[in-house]
Amino acid sequence: MYSKKLEGIIPPIVTPFDEHGNIAAKLIEKEMKLAIDSGVHGLSVSGSTGEGPTLRDEELKELISIAKDFVKEEQPIVCGIMRTCTRDAVKAGLAAKEAGADALMVTPTAYNVLVPDEDGMFDFYSTISKECRMPIIIYNVIPQNTVTPRLMKRLVEGTEFVRGIKQSVGGVPALYAMKMMCGDKAKIFAATDDMLYTCYDLGADGAISAILSVFPKLCVEMWECSQNGRKERALEIQNQLYDRWQCIAGNQFPIRLKYALKVMGRDAGFCRSPITHLSEEEKRQIEKAFA
Repeated sequence: MYSKKLEGIIPPIVTPFDEHGNIAAKLIEKEMKLAIDSGVHGLSVSGSTGEGPTLRDEELKELISIAKDFVKEEQPIVCGIMRTCTRDAVKAGLAAKEAGADALMVTPTAYNVLVPDEDGMFDFYSTISKECRMPIIIYNVIPQNTVTPRLMKRLVEGTEFVRGIKQSVGGVPALYAMKMMCGDKAKIFAATDDMLYTCYDLGADGAISAILSVFPKLCVEMWECSQNGRKERALEIQNQLYDRWQCIAGNQFPIRLKYALKVMGRDAGFCRSPITHLSEEEKRQIEKAFA
């Protein structure tokens, strides 16, 4: 059980909502089909790109159910878990497991005065491992609650199901530090959207990163080039995507990403409140970069 390979290009799919905040299933189906047809190696739902913190447990199950119609037998479904306490993270993880997810991508707790120490973080992930009993990728994205390379090594060695980490906070140097500490004991996924090839060149095992969902075909090509020695072409694609990502990155990036998709002719629906406003200046910048 849970033998699917966790590596390569696993795009975190946007969650399109209608104007009332309900999941727009037909729109997300189109995004999933586009990704799979582009040659990706799996799908991720309910990440930051998919506005995961706004999704209830039953909505995680709905997204996983939709994804199961598109992934091939060997392709994993990775479900993001973003909760504020261990109990709720376990509950969400079990819901995702019941729906058919192949791995959980679990974010550290984020509320600033409830940030645990290293032992608390170990308890958080080890409890999820014991209760959910399925592969866990840590989503290292919370600036005030980072998983250090030392803690990651401890988790990989001291739990049964912590298998990898999506390294977002700290950029390329943090990914390299994680790789140096953990070696081949853990899968290290890149999430520095504007420098993915650089991360692959430093040993990343793939990417779970927003830019993959915008340009899945190009990102698959960049990964394949990095793996078969076509480094010049891989760097060329990284350079090609660099300025486009700069228009999307930052706080409330899902609304900018969805607008970029609209400029490209793809309907990704609305964001969920309170992510509702995009300035005209930001729109013009995105239009210029993505036209």
